[in-house]
Amino acid sequence: MKKFALICVALLLPASAIAQTTVVLPGEVRTYVLEQQTPSVTFEGDLVVGQPLPETVEIYTIPDQPDFAYAIVNEKRVIINPKTHVVVEVLQ
Repeated sequence: MKKFALICVALLLPASAIAQTTVVLPGEVRTYVLEQQTPSVTFEGDLVVGQPLPETVEIYTIPDQPDFAYAIVNEKRVIINPKTHVVVEVLQ
């Protein structure tokens, strides 16, 4: 029985780790980013939530939202953590 319980706990750990990395964006962040007319830059890679963009990709701050920044990469609007350059969400 103990082995069964340990296996169940082990199977649940990855799901709980993923849930902890979920970021809830304020609606005004999405609205602000969608309204901006910033030029797009080309990136020779995949835009993956949770993965960092290179430091060479210029990011733009969002007023009154120090935890979020954005860039337009490969014609897609990307919300980024400005401290780590990690992709938080790809809007389009």
